[in-house]
Amino acid sequence: MAAAGPSVFLLMVNGQVESAQFPEYDDLYCKYCFVYGQDWAPTAGLEEGISQITSKSQDARRALVWNFPIDVTFKSTNPYGWPQIVLSVYGPDVFGNDVVRGYGAVHVPLSPGRHKKTIPMFVPESTSKLQKFTSWFMGRRPEYTDPKVVAQGEGREVTRVRSQGFVTLLFNVVTKDMRKLGYDTGPLDTQGISGPSPPQGLPR
Repeated sequence: MAAAGPSVFLLMVNGQVESAQFPEYDDLYCKYCFVYGQDWAPTAGLEEGISQITSKSQDARRALVWNFPIDVTFKSTNPYGWPQIVLSVYGPDVFGNDVVRGYGAVHVPLSPGRHKKTIPMFVPESTSKLQKFTSWFMGRRPEYTDPKVVAQGEGREVTRVRSQGFVTLLFNVVTKDMRKLGYDTGPLDTQGISGPSPPQGLPR
């Protein structure tokens, strides 16, 4: 009797929230969380985390370096709702209150291997000059009650936002049993080179 094939596949993600560029700001920290579909479940590692506060480097790049580790494993029966990582960056304003300096989100890369992603960040904007002044004066900038809304399209079209800064992420992605379930995640060769196969009869 043949052994039954796998009913789920695994997605293992590790890496780090590497660094950020926010020319106007310093002394920032970062929070991350994962958003995923209902067929997905975390089986190991951490779904969310908060980094240390970092100051700008003294070299020409003026980068904010966290090197904050990410390590999580998911299982799923279906690629729909592929996990996204949502980032929120915070820092002090002139009154010393922690305010949001940027939100951003990106899907975990689909193909196994090492990936580097730079995510453009944004902040919600007040809709009127009076609201802008009031929020600045009270030290309460517009922010999302739940940062996970960044990874969802619903209601986003009515939000006014402004681009602000970039965060660089490093991913190491490993999948297990996806091919056995009929999903093609890329070439099988050990070179890690993706692309069209050469026509039959031509030398490789």
